[in-house]
Parts: sequence; structure tokens; C-alpha cells
Amino acid sequence: MAGVMAVLLAGALILVATSVKVVADNIGVNWGTMTSHPLHPRIVVQLLKDNGFEKVKLFDSDPWMVGYLAGTGIEVMLGIPNDQLEFLSQDYGNAKDWVKENCTSHLRKGGVNIKYVAVGNEPFLTSYKGRFLKTTFPALKNIQKALNEAGLGNKIKAVVPQNADVYESKSDKPSDGVFRRDVKAVMAQIVRFLKENEAPFVVNIYPFISLTMNSKFPSDFAFFDGGHPIQDDNVQYNNVFEANFDTLIYALKDTGAPNLTILVGEVGWPTDGHKKANKNSAKKFYDGLFKVLASKKGTPLRPGEMDVYLFGLFDEDTKSIEPGNFERHWGIFDFDGKPKFTMDISGKGGDKHLVAAKGVKYLPKQWCVLESYASNQDLIGQQTSWACARSDCTALQDGASCSNLDPDRTVSYAFNSYYQMNNQDEDACDFEGLATVVSKDPSTMSCRFNTQIKVDGATRLSFAQGAVAAISSLLTLFFLL
Repeated sequence: MAGVMAVLLAGALILVATSVKVVADNIGVNWGTMTSHPLHPRIVVQLLKDNGFEKVKLFDSDPWMVGYLAGTGIEVMLGIPNDQLEFLSQDYGNAKDWVKENCTSHLRKGGVNIKYVAVGNEPFLTSYKGRFLKTTFPALKNIQKALNEAGLGNKIKAVVPQNADVYESKSDKPSDGVFRRDVKAVMAQIVRFLKENEAPFVVNIYPFISLTMNSKFPSDFAFFDGGHPIQDDNVQYNNVFEANFDTLIYALKDTGAPNLTILVGEVGWPTDGHKKANKNSAKKFYDGLFKVLASKKGTPLRPGEMDVYLFGLFDEDTKSIEPGNFERHWGIFDFDGKPKFTMDISGKGGDKHLVAAKGVKYLPKQWCVLESYASNQDLIGQQTSWACARSDCTALQDGASCSNLDPDRTVSYAFNSYYQMNNQDEDACDFEGLATVVSKDPSTMSCRFNTQIKVDGATRLSFAQGAVAAISSLLTLFFLL
């Protein structure tokens, strides 16, 4: 019996030792927080660990969030929002203080594994009309200089995540790739600086945007099915992701840096808010992407492993919808940390659900709906528009998951969205006497009426109070001395 147990134990150890990690080292994820009810960072970090994500990209440097990543070993890209670029570009002292407060303070033993600082986010988008053209490069230089002077330059690199619209090709062939004329000069400066500091070029590539912005764009070219290929001399491109990536390499070659390391800072597919944004299409895109990444074949111009950050972790219900209603639905998890669909994230046939967020608490199971016997029926249109303007009705748009609701249920969706966003406050379900609270879920097969999660604000408050108390104690000690 003992011999049998020994054999079984040995076999178990072999299985553990030879098990394949689900998320490869070259796959990270973006953690955005533009939501009315963010999950507690403790829950998010545990979700990252449960699913094997070892790289995370942030859009700011909130110490409350970053602090929960301490001791995890997860590689972190901190973010600096675009509205801070002018401040950091004006005075090197500002950049020096930023590095001290947001990098050095986290690098104690067992601290946060900071690898990059993202200086701005897509600052040269055409829609910004040159707003950050003069401040991005000076801010980048100041941050890297501050990192170097702090003795962190070899460990932490300053980068600038760029949207793929900073480069273009007049023929749509990668070999004609160049940086956009209006940003070419500053991009050449940035590329040279990244090369000198051995920092990567970070680019955000969105095949979904390519598909939706051009009515003649072949749908299958946005995926990885090999349809409608592009022939560029003796090279064939079977999907827009690889063609876009190699267009960047030609643009880098044009500026004298053809071998600069490239990270894909954002890539993904939304699941709602547009007729082409749904879970089936998202799964199809991700499964194709993961197979390409697992193969390590790279692109025709850059064979080998590719480093990418999926966009994004969760849906964000307060994100700007100026680019499109789909902007609030990029998450591979729903707002509450539940996986949306199965994923073959290994790229090797291991199709399964990711691990859901643990410890999530919800508001009561109740919904705000249109009162069937309500008077003032002539106010329904006005009140519906008012509710949508102050909540999230993107799922009601043409072709989206809730676009086929009957008129009364459409109004109810808008009312409930506002009600949930306002923590089920009694006054948030009035609408001039048109609404009432019910305990029966009004959801349909395709359209989910959410109940919101509880936000743990007490912990955030205690964190802030603790920080204030610590500063006050230091000031008191300073004056006493």
C-alpha cells in the first residue's frame, strides 16, 4: 500500500512540475478604472493572480491601487494621464517629485515590481488636434532623467503608448509605412530617445476600429482567418493586426530605428455598444490572437515572441463614448469581475472560463422600471433621455445587446441604469412618478438588467485618513525638532 501511495504521490508531483501555465509570460492586461463602481484593488489583484496574469498596465499611479500589487511580483506599467504632461514638461523638479512619490516610494523590499512608466496615453491622436504635441517629449525626457538620477534607469523605462494612427501607409501596404506628417518630427525625436535609453516603443492596435471606421474593410481581415490577404511584394499578410504591426516597423526604419523593441500596449475586441461588438466576435478574435501568440511566429518583419497587453480587464461605464458606444465594453470580464466567455488564452486548445473575481458584494436584487399604470405618459421620452445622459445606455444602441427591447422595457432599462449607478437610492427611481422598484428581474435572454456592486469606500477612506495622519505626525515632529 505504501508503495502504491508513493507512486501516486510521485505522479502527482510530475503533473504539477509539468503543468502548463495558462497565461504566457508575454501576455499582460490593462486595468482601467473609469467606472462608477470600481472593484476593490484587493479583489482585482487576487483576480490577476488567480488567472496567472504577471503583467498589468495602469492608466495612472494611484498609490491605493498600486500598493495592493506590492509583494505579488506582477510586473507593472504605471500611467501618467495626458493632463499631467504640461506640468511634468515645464519643470524637471516636478518630474523628480513624481518619480519619488510614485516609483521610489514603492520599491522597498517586497514592494511593487515597476517596469515601465507610461508618459501620457495616445497623446498624438488626431482627435486631440496637436494639444499634447509640445509637452509629451519634454515630459518623457524629464521622467527618464529623474528615473536615472534616482538610480532606477536600468530597472524602469519611460515610454509613450501611441495609437496606431501615428503612422500611415498611402498604399495600405506595410512597406509604405511612415509616421504621420504632422507628428513625424516629434516622433523621430521620441524614437531616438527610446533607442538611446533602451526603452521599447509601445503601440495600441485595434482591428475592431479598422473594421468599423471603413465600410469597405473586409470583416475576415480583422480576425485571423486568412481571408482577403494583402500582398506586399513577396510578403503576404492575412490579418490587419500583423499588417499594422509591420507598418510600424517600416515607420521605425524610416526614422533609423528598425530594430527597436515593440510592445503592443492595447489589443482587444469589445462586446457591446455596436452591431459588430459582441461576445461571439470577441471570442473569435481573442482565440485567433492567442494562437498567433502561442506559435511565437511573430510577423513577417519581426519573427518570434510578441509582448501584448489585452484591453481590457473590465467594462467601464463612465468612459467617454465619443469614439463610439462600444468604448464602455472592452472588458474580458464584466463590471463585476465575471468572465464574459470562454477563452483559449494558452493558444493551445485549453478553452475555458477565466477565474471570476472573488468576494464581490452586490446591492439588493431590485430594479427600477417603468410603472405600467403611470400617468404623465408624455414625459416618458424626456425622462428616458435624462436618465441615459446621466448613466450608461450604450447597450440600447442599434445592433447592441438591448436594442431589441420593446418600448416599455427600453425605458425601464434607462431608468434602472440610472438607479443602479446611484446605489439604488430611493430618489433615483422616481422620474416624475413614472417609475417603481420591483424585485422581479426584468432581464431578457440577450439583455441583462444589472444590479450594481457594493463599493468598499470605507477602506479607501481609512487609507486616505492614514496617509493624512502620517503626514501630520511628520510635520508635528518637524516643528518640534
